[in-house]
Amino acid sequence: MPNNNGCVYGLTILSPILNDEKATPSHDLQIRNYLATLPTGETSPFAHAPGTHLCRLVVMDDVIYVGMPACEEHLKSKYLIFESNLDAAGGAGLESYLRGLAQAIPQHLDAVWSHCVGYPGAANAEAFVRYMKACQIETTFFFAAVNDKTVTETLRALQTQKAVADFIARHQGMEHAKLKAEFLEFATRLNAEPLPRPGTMGSRTGESDAWGRGRGIKTGGHNE
Repeated sequence: MPNNNGCVYGLTILSPILNDEKATPSHDLQIRNYLATLPTGETSPFAHAPGTHLCRLVVMDDVIYVGMPACEEHLKSKYLIFESNLDAAGGAGLESYLRGLAQAIPQHLDAVWSHCVGYPGAANAEAFVRYMKACQIETTFFFAAVNDKTVTETLRALQTQKAVADFIARHQGMEHAKLKAEFLEFATRLNAEPLPRPGTMGSRTGESDAWGRGRGIKTGGHNE
């Protein structure tokens, strides 16, 4: 169904950006400048927003005319596009997610959306939820890479996948009895490993994890 793929929700929001000729720099440029300063990975503000698999913020200046048989059309304003994959199985889950954003990263939300028409601020969580839902459009062609697992479950699965792959690579050709003993020890350590932080996979550079690795493994800063 639109917006949902399994237990993952595809959120698409288009917020019209203020058009004030007296603003210097322009509101769209102020959004761009702020977005350029935001970190990715585990230090991304959205890594602290519960239930976020991935998200993207883009300023859209206009739609592009691609030629016939399309009709040439133009937007009446520039828009801020916010896309997110999140843990939510319907409208109630979406509202809970939006409230979580308002509670977790209000300063970042205000710094970006204060340049958009009608934005009420994140301090009033209910007004913030109503605004975001009013700007929401239906996600009609939503493909989720993981559609039946939460962020927590996905992080654990990726951690296990990487750990097992590394174990196999390091134990090629080992004698069977020793391999069994080391695998049992490995499985015990794996079960005791803490859940990776959102925005990361494994350890940070310079740290050693339960398998003696000292290298950082990142997801690219957009997943989880």
